[in-house]
Amino acid sequence: MPELPLDYQGLSFQYEGATRRSVEGLNLSVEPGEWLLVCGASGSGKTTLVRAAIGLVPHFYAGTMDGHVSVGGLDTRSHPVYELFRKAALVFQNPEAQLFNSSVENEIAYTLEPLGLSRSEMRKRIAVRSEDAGIGHLLARSPHSLSGGEQQRVAVAAALALQPPMLILDEPFAHLDGESAEQLRAGLTRIRIDGTTVMVVEHRLHGLVANANRIALLHQGKLALCDAPRAALASVVEAYGVRLPFAARLFRERGWDFVPLDASEAAEWIERTGLLIDWTPVAPDAVARPAKDAGAEPVLAIDAVAFAHERMPILTNVTFQVGQGETVALLGRNGAGKTTLLKMLIGLNRPQRGRIVVGGLDAGRESPASLARQVGLVFQNANNQLFMPSVREELEIGARRLKVFDASWQSEVVSMLGLESVLERTPFRLSEGEKKRVAIASVLAMRPALIALDEPTVGQDETTRRALIVLLRRLLERGHTVLVATHDLEFAEAVARRWLVLADGQVIADAEPDAIMADGSVMQRAGLTMTERFVLNRTVALEISRAVT
Repeated sequence: MPELPLDYQGLSFQYEGATRRSVEGLNLSVEPGEWLLVCGASGSGKTTLVRAAIGLVPHFYAGTMDGHVSVGGLDTRSHPVYELFRKAALVFQNPEAQLFNSSVENEIAYTLEPLGLSRSEMRKRIAVRSEDAGIGHLLARSPHSLSGGEQQRVAVAAALALQPPMLILDEPFAHLDGESAEQLRAGLTRIRIDGTTVMVVEHRLHGLVANANRIALLHQGKLALCDAPRAALASVVEAYGVRLPFAARLFRERGWDFVPLDASEAAEWIERTGLLIDWTPVAPDAVARPAKDAGAEPVLAIDAVAFAHERMPILTNVTFQVGQGETVALLGRNGAGKTTLLKMLIGLNRPQRGRIVVGGLDAGRESPASLARQVGLVFQNANNQLFMPSVREELEIGARRLKVFDASWQSEVVSMLGLESVLERTPFRLSEGEKKRVAIASVLAMRPALIALDEPTVGQDETTRRALIVLLRRLLERGHTVLVATHDLEFAEAVARRWLVLADGQVIADAEPDAIMADGSVMQRAGLTMTERFVLNRTVALEISRAVT
């Protein structure tokens, strides 16, 4: 009988200083060559599970461990991490935390050096795996100059180059544009066919369930279920803070006795069962999305802005305006310049050509301190904006310095983002999802006129995702303006009736979501993929058209 790639037997772990166990009495065996999809709400123990897989728990993270974990037949207690890493490679939730070389090529080469490979074999692996991850054009770049999604792909390429028997990925799709996510899925499918075992931890299940052999759901550190995808989606996963893919969610809401794994399968079932005649197009999740007031003075005006980094043009000619009370989604592939543009709003980047006016201030001339009264930016990587000893102090410092602290508003934000239990903890020991929520709350506490959110749903479970949507509604009711850069198009269509699409250094589309998704050339240029809602509506509409003719 072959050795199990990964086997948890009665695993329990409590971090030093924590008041409860992150994982408790967990039994889970990963079979050779399978694709295991792990999901669960924030704090359910997913990250602890993957840390334990390669011995970071208990060798690196201090705490109390009971039970046993073996990877490739090696007991993680009695073998150091560097030995375990030959049995299973791990891509962290925060890719920036594992990149430290001067170039992308060196980053991949560094992981291969301990293997004693020949120079030609190393070059071959670098070339093949960088193409698998879609980063062949980035090999000469510094990984620290890349976008979050590009960094994610570099970390994946470095792990793939090891050709490990098992690959473990903690939220690998969170920072990726649609095209890159599709490319990664295809790459993982290829290595699985070659015999590599794959374990993926994700909050968003759409696009992944059809690839998985099993779905394991964690709840409060315990294994709530582990089953085949269709059976798992038929259970009450939403009660555990997990978002069902759109098609499965829609069928459950309408009481249809089938669990589709994707929109295409859903459309085939609708046609086969004769329900086409009763079909009405499905709208996005209902949320307050006020129409643009054409007569309102723009809160943000960007005119012919250009910016280059390390002599590489990122933005060449960006022009648009955002009016008061709008929520606008900023979309585009990894590296399109979304984060670069958001940083310009608070003076961290300066336009090299053109002009940005926000709240009447010239962002190219004003100091970040002055701009902070008008713009609140939540960074893509929350680690880059947290610095206070406790969460409570983190939430209060900005508002108090701007003399806008409002205890009742802060209490409302803390409650909606589920931060009550961590107020006295240090933000540096929180999960990546919790850190993101702290960063969002600290910015909202300052009540800026314009709130800019960079990938707000990364690391967030369904409960927090819904809370963010409701919170945005309340911000709009209070007269705030919101600009959201995201790869989560389901979230984008739920909160923004206006999408701005960046590609080739400029805005290539400015329209409502369905109009943009119907434009194939825009979607292809921007590396975007249609939401399941849009795909299902379009596919069923085509079937109805065929039936009529």
